[in-house]
Formats: sequence, structure tokens, C-alpha cells
Amino acid sequence: MSTIQTDSPALPPARPEAVGMSSARLARIRPALEQEMAAGRFPGGVVAIARRGRLVHLEAVGWRDPVAKVAMQADDLFAIASMTKPVCGVAALSLIEEGRVLVNDPVGVHVPPLMDMKVAKHTPAMLSGEGPLELEPQRRPMTVQDAMRHTTGFVYGGGGFGATAVHKAHPGSSLNVAREHDAESLAAALGATPLLHHPGEHWEYGFSTDVLGLVVGAASGQSLGTVMRERIFAPLGMTQTGYVLPEGGAERFAKPLPVCPVTGAAQSVHAPVQPPRLEVGGAGLVSTASDYLRFAEMLRAGGTFQGRRVLSPATVRWMASDHMQGIAGGPDAIDPGLSGYGFGLTVAVRRNAGGSAFMGAPGAFGWSGVFGTFFWVDPVEELAVVLMSHVPGELRRRYRVIVNMLTYQAIEG
Repeated sequence: MSTIQTDSPALPPARPEAVGMSSARLARIRPALEQEMAAGRFPGGVVAIARRGRLVHLEAVGWRDPVAKVAMQADDLFAIASMTKPVCGVAALSLIEEGRVLVNDPVGVHVPPLMDMKVAKHTPAMLSGEGPLELEPQRRPMTVQDAMRHTTGFVYGGGGFGATAVHKAHPGSSLNVAREHDAESLAAALGATPLLHHPGEHWEYGFSTDVLGLVVGAASGQSLGTVMRERIFAPLGMTQTGYVLPEGGAERFAKPLPVCPVTGAAQSVHAPVQPPRLEVGGAGLVSTASDYLRFAEMLRAGGTFQGRRVLSPATVRWMASDHMQGIAGGPDAIDPGLSGYGFGLTVAVRRNAGGSAFMGAPGAFGWSGVFGTFFWVDPVEELAVVLMSHVPGELRRRYRVIVNMLTYQAIEG
């Protein structure tokens, strides 16, 4: 039987052979990751795999603290960064199902400072990062759908996502705005920021899901975290997930290698022992592999988990459909492994069986986090898979591919 370690398993366990997988082949995951540890590239992590609603693999590998040599446990905690985005997406979809938000609503209906935006002209000075910016009126207002599929025209600030004058004008990342702003001041700051593209015309990674979080807060009259807790975490039993570590969680929060093995730069991952000023849609949640597997399995099962419905099956299918018709760019701009993927409502969506570094059937969907976490759902193969690790450098993309490949090679029927 493939390894299942105790962590109040998210799903009833099963022998892999009972759901068409191989115990012997799943057992390849540990030595593959231990080989990466021996090479000094990987600190440790937790892998959770479910098929047909049954847990077939839950295993911790390596070190929770690679310096102190504290072993990783299956219930250890991780900063999931942009894997917060699909959770925000589900929160928004739950309001859409009640008619409180429409996907084609202008965002400005809910967040007025974002109704009338300006767009930077793509002059040589703007593209070089030197400025000055020449602005023109937007061709149409950004919609809730734009906020869900990264087509608002917003980007992230700093050199990691681009060096244009527009990138330099944006206020950093989701994590830093969570510390520096409340909802009102973030809306004002973004409203005063030029867009890189006209809404609805180009996929560009950035503050779109934070905008979606502002919409959820305004439409619900609650904080985003409260909406998530009431509509997602409580029904799914995700007791270890939130914007601040649970009681005693600091001891279970995994640490990365202190130095990036590629660049030699010091690296760390912030442990949120205090709540942020603003619970944003783009990042900030912490979770465990088992907790997030509950979320992934809910999506795999068409919006329900152990008899508790979060979304309708039709809504989940809509979320996981490609919404990129007529739109330039795509998620391979930030992860070349996603070549051939489109984008749905806060998740990347596989278009074809081939053409990608990842294995999977058309219609598979998921997302990752900048600190090393990754999840995907494959409705055709009836899979829900979560990788939790803290690998904040470029090597994080390597472990997404390793876990993906070693999951699919274990399928026997």
C-alpha cells in the first residue's frame, strides 16, 4: 500500500489498486524527492493524492527545518501564496450563484474607484521602463470575469514580472499590499494606477484576484476571510487553513533551505503569526496538504465534499472551462510548463493532451504558489493532487513536474 501518514485524512483511504493505481509505482515518489534532497535542491514536502474520491497517498518527505534537521510531518503548514487565488474564485462563484454578483458586472459597480481606469500607451519609453507614461481611456471597464481570468490589465510591481514603467508604477505584490492597505486604500491605490493593457484583451499576471477579493468583500459586506471561512473552510472541514497560523502552528510551519541552491541568495518564507491588515484574494493563506486536498477534491467531485455542497456541478464546470477566447497571452508567460494551457475562472485549464511539460487529460485544471506549492484536478482521470513544499526559487517548477509525472505513471486503469 502506498504511504498514508496520520493527519486526520481528508478522505477515506484506499489501496491504490482499488482505484486503478499501483502501490509500487506510487512508492517511487519518496526516492525521487530524496534524490533531490541529496543533491541539496529540495528541503522537504508533503504529497497528497486522491483518486475517485479515495486517498491513496499522503506522505511527508524530508525536513520541516532543514537546518535543525527536524523531520517533515504530514500535517505541517505551508504558505500557499497564489493557491489562495482559486479559493477566492470559489468564494466569488458562491456569490454569483446567489445573484449577488454577475460575472459581467463592471468591477466598478462594486468597487467604484476601479470604474474609470486609464491605460498606458505602449511607447518605447514605457516599454523600456524609463517613462514618462502616456495614458488613454480604457476601451471598456474591467469586469468580474476579467478579475477572475487575469485580464483586467493590472500587473504586479517590481522586476520579477516585468520592467516596464507600468510595472514600476504598481504597488508591489499581493503580500505587501495585504500588510500596507485596507480595502478602501487598496481600491484607491489601484484606481490611481495605469493599466498595462485594455481590460479583456491580454492575459497578464497581477492584482486581478486581489481586485476580485475587493468585489467579494463589497458584495458580501464581510471580509474576504470571513466569506472563505463560512462558505468554504467550515463546510469542508479545513480547520488548518486561514490568513494566520492556527494555534501552535508556528512550530509546524515548514522552512525552506536557507540559501537558494541556484543563485546562492538567502531565502525565507514568512510565517503569518499575526493576521494581515487586509485579507486579499491573491495570496496569504496557509494550509496543510490534507486541508487543501479537501478543497481540490470538492472541485473534482463537482462542488461537493462528503455530502456538503459548496458549488453546483455546472458552476465548477464553468470555472474550469477555458475563458481565453480572443485573448492574447496566457499562463505560460509565468510558467513555461503551462504551454498549451488556457485559463478559466482563477485556474489554468489544460487544452490538449500534449504540448506541455505536465501530463494530464484535456480539462485538467489547477494552480501553484510562488513558495513551492502546487495542486491540480483531473476530472477525466478522477484525480486530485496537492504538493506542499517551501522552495521559493526557480526550482519550484521542477517539483511540480516531478510530482505530476510520478502521479500519472502510477495509473494502471
